[in-house]
Amino acid sequence: MQTFRPCAGKKVCIENNTHCLACGRKLDTIARTRKLVDELVKLALEEGYSNVDEFMDYVSMRVEKKILKQREDNTVPNTKKGEQTV
Repeated sequence: MQTFRPCAGKKVCIENNTHCLACGRKLDTIARTRKLVDELVKLALEEGYSNVDEFMDYVSMRVEKKILKQREDNTVPNTKKGEQTV
């Protein structure tokens, strides 16, 4: 598992056609992350949320819970989804 390193900003980004030399992330990953952020911004603006901080806290919490759950489900040996170990 690797550690996420946030982007330091487009002005700091130094590309070598596959990775950013400043943060080490793949350019495809950076593009996908930007697209996800843009979609969240678009949703918040379209809905006219005045409490953007709560919206982002909710999104962050849900994403973290889903990641942890999927990791947990994928690390339990010899079980299929929905099965429980005794």
